[in-house]
Amino acid sequence: MRKNLFMLEELQELDLKIDGRQGERQALLDQMAELDQQVEETRLAVEAKRGELALLDEEKRGLEASLATEDENIARSEMRQKEIKTQKEYQAVVKEITAARKLKAELEEQVLQKSAQAEELTADIAAREADLTSLEENMASRKAEIQEGLDRIDRELAADAAAKEATAKAIPASLVKRYLALRERRQGIAIVEARAGNCSGCNMNLPPQLYNSLFRGDDLVLCPHCQRMLFLRQDVQ
Repeated sequence: MRKNLFMLEELQELDLKIDGRQGERQALLDQMAELDQQVEETRLAVEAKRGELALLDEEKRGLEASLATEDENIARSEMRQKEIKTQKEYQAVVKEITAARKLKAELEEQVLQKSAQAEELTADIAAREADLTSLEENMASRKAEIQEGLDRIDRELAADAAAKEATAKAIPASLVKRYLALRERRQGIAIVEARAGNCSGCNMNLPPQLYNSLFRGDDLVLCPHCQRMLFLRQDVQ
């Protein structure tokens, strides 16, 4: 039993090593996802600004169309003005022309404002596109580094898995099954050393008779407090 317990300890060390590598791997995957998210958020921001510019251009074209209509209205009113016979009709046309020219001036001002906004937005988009290009280049380099780390961890995990399989095969299947059940319930730690009369898993005192059983090493001994398997570090007979 003592030899099996030491092999279980070796199996647990491999499992803990695998747990650590898998945690490291997940951390790298999270970094990779974060980099992708940063690029995507920047790209979406650029696309949103392009959408704003497209809407602005559409509004500007609408204003320019209205401005052209007012120019036509003014031209027609001025032509009618030459054909008017009565003072009343003349004053009405003058009023129309005055209102149309006022509206034209307002439209021209709005067109200028839209043009200024479009120019400012175009410059903003250009700057954002440059930032996006720079970000993508930097991210590509960083992602290559992360991928190297992932490849390394995958190689190490493969080696650990092979070692774990070989170790598990040398231990009775029933003992491995019990170990796995305990490991799941005890945060990955199923077997611990008994040291100085205590369980090193929960730091509780062990009954003297139980400690004596560990010295004999004939049977599987569990901590009465945390139920973990116990072993005593001494020369394997």
